[in-house]
Amino acid sequence: CEYMTGGVAVILGGIGANFGAGMTGGMAYVYDPDGTAQNLMNIETLVTCPVTVAHWEDQVKSLIEQHVAETESQRGTEILRHWDLEKGNFLQVCPREMLVHLPHPLTHEVQAMPAE
Repeated sequence: CEYMTGGVAVILGGIGANFGAGMTGGMAYVYDPDGTAQNLMNIETLVTCPVTVAHWEDQVKSLIEQHVAETESQRGTEILRHWDLEKGNFLQVCPREMLVHLPHPLTHEVQAMPAE
């Protein structure tokens, strides 16, 4: 998602250092079962939070379903099979400058947590 300017990405594998550097638009969902992804993110420009708002949860699940339908991804299939448990392993990533343009809030809280 380096230099991402729009769209939506779902990352089911690992990410590299300085994830989101130059990300000025769009949204990413990072599958992070070990809880270490934030350590690799560009914390100066991104906001991250768990996926807790129904709109965003529906979006990430739908994208994974589409991915599985098109690729027969085993990882995607397993995530969907255990969705109620696995949905808590996704981290939603958004550039700070995009927050005012989102159709729905990232969280039910007043503000999303900065990536730290």
